Amino acid sequence: MKHGVKFSALTLALAGLSSISSSQAQQAEEQAEGVERIAVTGSRIKRTDIEGPSPIQSIDATMIKGMGYENLQQLLERMPATGAGTFSTRNNSQDSTANGAASVSLRGMGPDATLVLINGRRVAISAFAESITNSFVDINAIPVSAIERIDILKDGASAIYGSDAVAGVVNVILKKDYDGLEVNVGYGGTTGPSYGETTANMLWGSQSEKSSATVILDYFNNSQLGADEMGRFGTANQSPYGGMDFRSSRGYPGYFYVDGVKTIDPDCPADSATASGSCLFDYGPYGLTIPASERVGFIGQFDYKISSDVTAFMEVAVQHNTSEAGGAATPLDEDAGLTVPGTHPDNPFGQDIDIGRYRPVDAGARRWDIETDTLRFVAGLRGQIFDYDWEASVQKGRSSSEQSGDQSQGWVRVDWLQEQIDLGNYNPFGGVTNSPEVIDAITTSLVRRGESRMTSFDAHITGEAFALGDEMVMMAAGIEYREEQVSDIPDIQFQQGLIFGTESVSANAERDQYAAYLELSIPLYDQLELQLAGRYDDYSDFGNTTNPKVALRWAPSDEVTLRASWAQGFRAPSLAQVGLGPSQKSVFFVDRYRCEATGLDCESLDYNIEFAGNPDLEAEESESWNVGAIWAPTQELGLSVDIWSITQDNKIDEQQFGLVYDTECNNQDSEICVRLDPQGSASLGVIQKIFNTYQNVSSQEAAGIDLSANYMLTLNDYGDVKFNLDWSYLTEFEKDGLDYTGEYGYPEHRWLFGTTWSKGAFDANLNISFVGEFEDTPDIDFDGVLDFEENTSRMVDSQVLVDIQGGYNVTDTIRLVLGVNNVLDEEPPFAIGDGDSDLYGYVGSIHNPRGRFVYTKATFRF
Repeated sequence: MKHGVKFSALTLALAGLSSISSSQAQQAEEQAEGVERIAVTGSRIKRTDIEGPSPIQSIDATMIKGMGYENLQQLLERMPATGAGTFSTRNNSQDSTANGAASVSLRGMGPDATLVLINGRRVAISAFAESITNSFVDINAIPVSAIERIDILKDGASAIYGSDAVAGVVNVILKKDYDGLEVNVGYGGTTGPSYGETTANMLWGSQSEKSSATVILDYFNNSQLGADEMGRFGTANQSPYGGMDFRSSRGYPGYFYVDGVKTIDPDCPADSATASGSCLFDYGPYGLTIPASERVGFIGQFDYKISSDVTAFMEVAVQHNTSEAGGAATPLDEDAGLTVPGTHPDNPFGQDIDIGRYRPVDAGARRWDIETDTLRFVAGLRGQIFDYDWEASVQKGRSSSEQSGDQSQGWVRVDWLQEQIDLGNYNPFGGVTNSPEVIDAITTSLVRRGESRMTSFDAHITGEAFALGDEMVMMAAGIEYREEQVSDIPDIQFQQGLIFGTESVSANAERDQYAAYLELSIPLYDQLELQLAGRYDDYSDFGNTTNPKVALRWAPSDEVTLRASWAQGFRAPSLAQVGLGPSQKSVFFVDRYRCEATGLDCESLDYNIEFAGNPDLEAEESESWNVGAIWAPTQELGLSVDIWSITQDNKIDEQQFGLVYDTECNNQDSEICVRLDPQGSASLGVIQKIFNTYQNVSSQEAAGIDLSANYMLTLNDYGDVKFNLDWSYLTEFEKDGLDYTGEYGYPEHRWLFGTTWSKGAFDANLNISFVGEFEDTPDIDFDGVLDFEENTSRMVDSQVLVDIQGGYNVTDTIRLVLGVNNVLDEEPPFAIGDGDSDLYGYVGSIHNPRGRFVYTKATFRF
């Protein structure tokens, strides 16, 4: 007798809880007699029911269309479970190390703790790591038009899927088995700043008795939204609005050293001059709030039935993305070693001097052109043998990226600049504009290339293992093999120290890994199911690990289901963390040692931190549990609540540079905190750079409560109304011994409420999202040490965003849609920022400054 669960009101109500469309629920009801088994994210065992022992949120194509987003990044950041800890293309600048890309993060644990799958399989990671070493899957390489549904497994799943599934899994299921032709076009734009999006896609499919083919072509284009259009959100000087002045000390004009004494340029405007002799520069208006981008994609899925028991399948995906990034002109400091001879015709001091901090704004703002190509190819066989389902496949994946800039895009070489200064051609005084011929002589072209490759093989079998009383124990077992390589090669001019002010990354590493896993579904009692899973992984570069999972599912009645799970997990060190070469980023902080010793540089200024990889890193380890209940008294009503906890130990992270500063930076001769030679009688020189690395130094623990609810209301002649609510309450988030709950970037409350009304050819959607308040400024005195537990900052206000959409089916083959995202044109709540990535008066990873967005779409079916 096969082990199965009957389709009840609970099962059908869960279709609403997990955002599965009513058509799927109807299909499930019709299949009840046949008891067809289906694949569910979070288990390799095919099931006869939708809900399993682990919490899953499913976002189907209907809900995706109803929210109006053509960008997976914007869609997922609205989801309460996936909205914290992501990064995106917003504020792409030369200071990002993964421009043009976007990630997803579950539970705020970071993108490297979330496993992203396509059709249940791993994909190649981005060629460029974010924040220097955070490897991730670029979700911008997945066209929204190709998505059938997104399964979000909100549970640790290393025992099923292996590394990275610490906080859970985001499984993107692509459309297939389509018959016909569908064409979609759309355009939208903001009502404030000049920003627009254009979309077009085609879905074609053909089905026969022996074969099926589904092809998707997708095009997406968005225009540039420059920071100079953003008003107060486009300036680094937030002091007029109650924030900090984060203008750069690398100014235009700048400051010099005359006879060893720091001397500001006499032409520095009074409102830019600091007490310690720096001339500040507002780089904010030169940034890109949303960079222009274009994406063209092709996806094909093909099946061919070789025999009644064997089917061949193939998946091909090709994506070409172009984007840009940029920032203000090249920032130069004492480390550039620039001098001005006393014979220079514009030298107001009449003697040899050293250039301190300066910015050649007349050379233009820096810009990157970014091209990314991704390729995914899967081929395999699936079938049945002796009542067992089996599948074997091979996969090749590649993601290659290139960042390039030419002479017209502001890239200044310091050796060429020095040459033109020595010749008396370039004038670095007074903020003057030098001639185009001189600018051509100091600027260069450059390129950064990265590539990520993955080759994998997997095979698994699932079916009945053995009888246990009157029931059957179901099993799944499989093996996997994977090879990965990543390289990130900056331009040789970066490596030679000839280009300044841009965060550069160098990485080169490879590994291979094999794994074996076993999963059992054991019927202990009537409607009581035990899931046991275990996985063994062996890596070529750090060793092996074994991870178990235990889960229970009990349905004491047709209306109630209880579930619980416990699992151990791991995350292997990313290839970027292992193979990182010298890489830099800049951070704002106060050099208080130099300030106390010399009275200089007492403001929060930008300094360089240089990182290197650590081949001795160990794997991160985790433990998670979830306890939940589902109540569905009718097919129209469903409620679920889950209490969850994730503990991650041995976490790989950079050491807080503030702690390194405390230990090393009061020593002029330190080899960790490297200072330039002191000027005059000063005891401490300007910080040249601080060396840092990545170690297994920290731990983090997150816990919370998730609530989901849905209700279907029939209004007879007035149509049908469906209500959905997903709410997430973060009760704990500790990292490195600090409690981040309700602190910067970690709001306690997030929820999304949606309602859909339909009647005949008309339908309408209303979505309301909420992000709760949280405390501002984690490093309140900006000394490099997080002090939010000892000190209290202001609160960043909560935000409510409202989206609406209306649709009309003109005929069975033509549909028109009109919608507005952020109907009330809400601005981001004001935030002082963190002195690192958030410098413009709002928290870019949480809040979107785009404003009201109006769009229209049309669908044609043939």
